[in-house]
Amino acid sequence: MSINQIIYRNLKKNMKNYYVYLFALVFSVALYFAFVTLQYDPAMDEATGTVKGSAALKAGSVMLIVIVSVFLLYANNLFIKRRSKEIGLFQLVGMTKGTIFRVLSVENLMLYIGSLLIGIFLGFSVSRLLMLILFKVTGVEDVATLNFSTEALVQTLVVFSAIYVLIMLMNYIFIRRQSILALFHVSSTAEQRVKKMTPFQMLLGILGIGLIVFGYYLSSRLFSSDFFGNQLFIVMLTILASVILGTYLFYKGSVSFIFNMVRKQKGGYLNVSDVLSLSSIMFRMRSNSFLLTVITTLSALAIGLLSLSYISYYSAEKTAKDNIPDDFSIPYSENTSKAPAPEQFTKALNEANIDFTTRHVDLLESGVDLWNVIELPDEEGGIEPAFDARNTTMTVIGDDDVADLDVQKTDVIFVNRMKTMERLIPFKEQGQITLSGEQTSIDLTFKGLKDIAAIPLRLTGGFPVAVVDQSVYEVLASDKDPEIEQEFTEYTGVNISSNSNVEKADEIFSKTGLSKWAAYESRHATIINQKLNVGMMMFIVGFLGLAFLITSGCILYFKQMDESEDEEPSYTILRKLGFTEGDLLKGIRRKQLFNFGIPLVVGLLHSYFAVKSGWFFFGTEMVTPMAIVMLIYTGLYSIFGTLSVLYYKRMIKMR
Repeated sequence: MSINQIIYRNLKKNMKNYYVYLFALVFSVALYFAFVTLQYDPAMDEATGTVKGSAALKAGSVMLIVIVSVFLLYANNLFIKRRSKEIGLFQLVGMTKGTIFRVLSVENLMLYIGSLLIGIFLGFSVSRLLMLILFKVTGVEDVATLNFSTEALVQTLVVFSAIYVLIMLMNYIFIRRQSILALFHVSSTAEQRVKKMTPFQMLLGILGIGLIVFGYYLSSRLFSSDFFGNQLFIVMLTILASVILGTYLFYKGSVSFIFNMVRKQKGGYLNVSDVLSLSSIMFRMRSNSFLLTVITTLSALAIGLLSLSYISYYSAEKTAKDNIPDDFSIPYSENTSKAPAPEQFTKALNEANIDFTTRHVDLLESGVDLWNVIELPDEEGGIEPAFDARNTTMTVIGDDDVADLDVQKTDVIFVNRMKTMERLIPFKEQGQITLSGEQTSIDLTFKGLKDIAAIPLRLTGGFPVAVVDQSVYEVLASDKDPEIEQEFTEYTGVNISSNSNVEKADEIFSKTGLSKWAAYESRHATIINQKLNVGMMMFIVGFLGLAFLITSGCILYFKQMDESEDEEPSYTILRKLGFTEGDLLKGIRRKQLFNFGIPLVVGLLHSYFAVKSGWFFFGTEMVTPMAIVMLIYTGLYSIFGTLSVLYYKRMIKMR
């Protein structure tokens, strides 16, 4: 029999095994080609394109190469182990290891060529759908066309050719290292099975849970006043190390420890469901601890990044309204500013017959002593205050310029409340502050912070604004300290009466040249730009998260296929003992619930505490965006658990 005949017969005989490998190849090629096609689409061109995101897509394509490479190498590793007995038989009949490697290489090459053709076709077919999704999330109004990119084709061929070389190298090393006897026992020795729970493993289990809880606690205190400067970076590294190590120990010992306690409570009386679920998970999860740790950590990273990007996208309008209180913000100073005056914009609006209202606020930069109203760690603790709270400056305005706010002469109220700043510099509920001019000092009673956006946050850098009685403001303004620099002395907010005219007014704002100045802001333009930038990031993170979700789900599914062959004799015995198909399926469902559910739940917990520690830097709402992301991720992830149950069901029907 010639080599070509052997290759043909092998392909025909092993097609039932190849379908898993083929799926991995076709899916990876389609995923990568569709993503790279976007990168070379004319709409993504930096100079002339509608969406300015080619650099971000390039970075995403590199990450996608890593995900796809790991996935294909793992799938090939599983596939070559399933054919170990076949390789051993080839050696028994006299074939050399070099000849066997050549046979496998030609088989893989034929599969690779077929998979590349199918994958490129599927990737090209869905690329327009991806472009439509990208335009939708970024708010771009353009027509998504179906463009075949030669550059994307070449890049895909180069990447997957390199992966093919890596796969062949892996196969070569496997064949060279294995003896004939070892090849007949590879599949049976692939999993480490432990029959007894030792005290050391129990200790590891308790330690794993403790490290995870410790990491969660530190994350909840991360951006509080407890940590500053270099301490913040050290705490971040501690959280990362504690959670990852704790996750590894959780799979290495905690799961077995918990299930062992459950089994002991049953007094040794286990039904068939317990045997097929609890016992199997106890002894197999330890051997898969490293793989499960990687899957859980990367799942948490994917969910966390997608949640944060969706929080920014979801909160775009609310954030813009909090940061820019009016449709158009125009700060001005006759002495220092060379920018156009507000009248130039309002005159253009009148000429266009656009109705509007204006709001004027006089601004004053005053010296202030905030020591008694800011909760800062004491200097004895070795932590330097974030700024000189006894001698700093802040913006002061009169209560006449703030609607629905009347401040007593002896009081002061802070507005422009920014929750992010409050995390870093928390304020007390009450206390005394001192506002000072060149010669005047006025002691006032602090009456707390109000959720009122009086002026744009850009003008204060996120620091609160002090609102005082108008008479107090006039005293401070008449005694202004000349050493305190002040860029703007007044602020004008322009609000368009009809929402239908906002977009037209924004065009006028750009034509007048006001939009070129950094401090002059259009809320409409800000919302569009934020959705464009955050939408692009959310699309890339979502695409990579989806790629990792599918690859990790497939890896767990492949592991279950491998385990099912190892456990097949047990199911045969149970069927002969009289257990029905329903009895076995009940235990298998519980087993898959644990196999897929435990990594999912741990990953969701990791992402929840990670997002909770710093979500306020990204938006104004956490619960709804994060819940949506988690529900979608859970729904897609559960598909692979269902497929595993169906695979076991088909296998049991054959017993």
